[in-house]
Amino acid sequence: MSDNTTRTYPCPQCKSLTRFDNNPWRPFCSERCKLIDLGDWASERHAIPGDPEAPGMDFEEQ
Repeated sequence: MSDNTTRTYPCPQCKSLTRFDNNPWRPFCSERCKLIDLGDWASERHAIPGDPEAPGMDFEEQ
C-alpha cells in the first residue's frame, strides 16, 4: 500500500508549514531558518538542561 499524501509540519524556527519530503533543510523550512537555529545554539540561547555539578571531564586537566 502506497501513501501518496504530502506530510507538512511547522518549521521549528518560524512556524510556517513546510513539506517533509524532498526538503534538504528538514526539519526547517529553509537554509535561513536552519542557520538561525544554529546561531542560537552557538550563542547559548538554546541549552540542554543538566546538573552543573555533575561529574564530567574537565578540559583543564588534560
